[in-house]
Parts: sequence; C-alpha cells; structure tokens
Amino acid sequence: MKKVIVSILDYNGQDKTLACLRSLENLVLPDIFLEVLVIDNYPQGKFTVDKKLFPSLEITIIKTKENKGFAGGHNVGFEYAIKKQIDFIVILNNDTYVDKNLIKELVRSAEENPQRAAVVPKIYFAKGFEYHKDRYKKDELGKVFWYAGGSIDWDNINGVHRGVDEVDKKQYDDEQETELLTGCCVLFRTDILQKTGGFDDRYFLYYEDADLNERIHRLGFVIWYNPNAVLWHINAGSTGGSGSNLQDYFISRNRLLFGFRFARFRTKAALLRESVRILFTGRKWQRKGVIDFFRHRYGKGSFAL
Repeated sequence: MKKVIVSILDYNGQDKTLACLRSLENLVLPDIFLEVLVIDNYPQGKFTVDKKLFPSLEITIIKTKENKGFAGGHNVGFEYAIKKQIDFIVILNNDTYVDKNLIKELVRSAEENPQRAAVVPKIYFAKGFEYHKDRYKKDELGKVFWYAGGSIDWDNINGVHRGVDEVDKKQYDDEQETELLTGCCVLFRTDILQKTGGFDDRYFLYYEDADLNERIHRLGFVIWYNPNAVLWHINAGSTGGSGSNLQDYFISRNRLLFGFRFARFRTKAALLRESVRILFTGRKWQRKGVIDFFRHRYGKGSFAL
C-alpha cells in the first residue's frame, strides 16, 4: 500500500480549506493510505476542524505560529512527509476542489516511471471564476483551462500555462512530459524531493515552484502531466487577486531572484534594464520589490503581512 500525504496550507481561510476537505472526502483510493495535513500558517493559529465531519479522512493539523509563506509553509509539510517515510506528497491549494480520481491518477503516473519526480493534473477555473466568463457559453463554465501543463518563457521570465482560457475540447488529453509544474497542485516523489531540499524559503510566495521545478530538471528528472487527474481552482483566491500590492511586490522581487539564478546572460541584462525602468516608473510595491532584491531582503521582505 502506497502512503500519500496531501499538504494544504491555510492562512486564515478556514471556509475555503473546509470546502477543499469536503471535496477530498469523495476520493477513490485503491491501495492508497491517505493522510491530509493542514498547515495553519496564520500567526494566531485559528484553523480548527471537527474531524467527525470528515469520517473518511485522516486529518493532521500543524500550527506554524508564524507566517512562513507558501514556500516555508509547505516545507513544513515536506519535512513531515520525509520523517514519516511517505511515498508521495501532494501540495494542494486550499482554494480548490478535486475530482474523485485525482490522487489515484497522480500516483499511477508517478509509479509508472521512477524518473517522474513530479506529476501535475489538468486544472480548470472553478465555475464562475474564469477571467473572461462573459465570452463562454453557460455549459462551458467549469470547463475552461487554468493549466494543462506549462512552460517557461525564458526571454521574459514568466511561467506560461498551456491552454489557459481555452474551453476543454479534449485538445490536451494526452499524458506527456511538461516543462513547468504549478504549485496549485503537484504530486512529488518524496525521495526525489528530499534530494532537492524542497522549496527555497527566500521566495516566500511566487516563483518558488518554478525554482524547485528547475532544480528537479537539473537533477535529471522530469515533470509529467496527467489529464485524467482533474481539479478546479478559484484563481488567486488566497492572495487578493491579480495586480494586488502583494503580487506587485513578491512577483517583482522573485522574478529577479529566479531570473538571475537560472536565466542566460542576455536575459539577465534585460532584467537589469527593466529593473531601472521600474525604479523610475513602476508602481509603489513593484519598486519596493526591486529594491529589496538588490538589498538581498528575502522572505517576507518589506511587505507588511
């Protein structure tokens, strides 16, 4: 029997997390022991759950007593899984709900080939949370791609989600290797994850998944996309939405951290020129993010959380 942990990060978002847990209640788990680990990343440790409401789930709660960010929070889960000698760990956003075959399919793909360090699912926008919901027919809502595998635009240091905003017409239904995983949901082989050291805490939030993705590739392992594993995502449900001050700060800073670590020289030079432009014309928290990168202020940095 394979042992799997699903790691869910909660930051004062109990309603979302409980809704996510309710969807996990319906999982089909043949020959799989599943433990759900909720990491309460809120400094006051507010998350509680009546386990009687989830009779089919083995739920463990860890309270970090400080905000460790996405990277540091899930590293707590990684350490827990490694210590317990778990075969696979799945990190899952709390603003998601899952298809009943999600875990079964992720595990199946990972077991088929030991070179598959990570397996990613097909992810739809949750119904009604599509970016451009007015362009779709009523029966297409809930079938619009958020992610169907991905790649990195190395010229601009951006993650690119294949299929985003497209309606699913079975165009991405082939299992295959993909370049870029997403921290929204990914299964890791715990033995390989241990070799990487997990997420880099310096990122705190955003680009930590791209960084780990690159380190996995450089160890000679692959990321695998399985379209038979499915979930729905309430996009940016935990971070204030696209274009928020939080995103301005952490994306501006961490894009530089990632780019200067992994990109080719020409792209690094372009990032340097862009940084100068942002310092003169960027929004307040974009400027602060750039300044903090060059001052090596990582983790929470200057952003008040």
